[in-house]
Amino acid sequence: MPNIRVRFAPSPTGALHIGGARTALFNWLFARSQGGKFILRLEDTDLNRSTMESAAGIIDGLKWLGLDWDEGPDIGGPLGPYRQSDRLPIYQDHIKQLLNNGRAYYCFCTADELAAERSAAAQQKLNYRHHCPYRELSASQAKQLLDSGKPAVVRFKMPETGSTTVHDLVRGDVSFDNQLLDDIIIQKSDGWPTYNFAVVIDDHTMQISHVIRAEEHLSNTPKQLHIYNAFYWQPPIFAHVSMILAPDRSKLSKRHGATSVQEFRELGYLPEALINYLALLGWSAGEEATLLSREALLEQFNLTNVSRSAAIYDLDKLTWMNGNYIVQSPAERILDLLHPQAVSRGWWTKPDDPYALQVVKLLQPRLKTLNQFFEQADYFFNEVSSYDEKGVDKYWRQDNAEEILANVADIIEGTAFDAGSLESAFRQRAEQIGVKAGNLIHPARLALTGRTSTPGLFEVMEILGQSTCRQRIQSAQRFAASL
Repeated sequence: MPNIRVRFAPSPTGALHIGGARTALFNWLFARSQGGKFILRLEDTDLNRSTMESAAGIIDGLKWLGLDWDEGPDIGGPLGPYRQSDRLPIYQDHIKQLLNNGRAYYCFCTADELAAERSAAAQQKLNYRHHCPYRELSASQAKQLLDSGKPAVVRFKMPETGSTTVHDLVRGDVSFDNQLLDDIIIQKSDGWPTYNFAVVIDDHTMQISHVIRAEEHLSNTPKQLHIYNAFYWQPPIFAHVSMILAPDRSKLSKRHGATSVQEFRELGYLPEALINYLALLGWSAGEEATLLSREALLEQFNLTNVSRSAAIYDLDKLTWMNGNYIVQSPAERILDLLHPQAVSRGWWTKPDDPYALQVVKLLQPRLKTLNQFFEQADYFFNEVSSYDEKGVDKYWRQDNAEEILANVADIIEGTAFDAGSLESAFRQRAEQIGVKAGNLIHPARLALTGRTSTPGLFEVMEILGQSTCRQRIQSAQRFAASL
């Protein structure tokens, strides 16, 4: 096997989508598991849509996922530059080579002429292929037109007969009819290369051994193979991974929920959960393997088990995985991750706040995302300003509600404030007054938290402390008396 060199080459025209992140992950896993190199390249020749902000967001997303690279635009390397916008002279030199050896030519057809051709083909229900009248123009004739100021693109001469076979590690041999392949444009009229040309030059000059990319690029591969052949270069080994589809098997879009790495980060997902989930979108480690650490993925990943079938996006599965990783994480790490948002809410300021750490440890098993902490923990950091209406109807609109709350107040005053002592006191008092323990516990929970569902009441009370519990019971007594 050749020296393994793979690349992730996003176009910085938007956020890092999960499809792109999955492609990056597969390349990273392959490189790291094989002792190879992982290269980051930014394909930013779409000058109208590419932005520095998008490029920075992609780099930030990859770093958050923990996908490090050996060469790239931010760290350099021996075969750069690693931004296509910095490589224009390299492309222009290779364009000249193809023009000089007759494998490429200047095309002076206008956009209107091409549109008319497509329309005519559509009316006749024919597959459209442009037959350029300038294909056999001599160099001197082309120069004369260029000197006159006539705009031109450069097209690559594709074979007009036979077929082209792509050897693919995932899909096997896939053949394409050459009659259906246009003389593709390799340089636009503004002098910038097109994707299909630039990607070949970049992959060859960066010594890429394997191209692992999305299935949607499979149809581009025969065109690229002919460019490799025109330079007498050995093409890389290709592996086209399946698409990621929505649950209804439509194209994944915003309407199906979060789809970018940044969105998942903001919603409170952990990077290891997203890595685990993405790895299983189109790759299998066996029927029983679901929760896989980064180390396990590196040990087991191979291209043999990449599926040809489309992967189905399942947010519920990702959320389940995330909950498992939250539970497995040290509480101190969860506290650190929650800290910035907690500060913005005014909940706590110290990064290692001991009170907040107690709350995290209590709620951690109930969290599916980090953001759920802020939905569930408000009564630990804010006064109870309202009570659940159904709980009020159920527990406080009763003849003995005031008596029940008075008993809870009495327990708070006369009990050591740890969960075990509080539980014993509640159960003993329930037995003394002849009610079930729940008849004390549920009204107390509502009084102390404003909610009917929380973690264990006695653990909640221990964290809140005696003084806070006393004040809240008194407020609840006043509220219940006003009903």
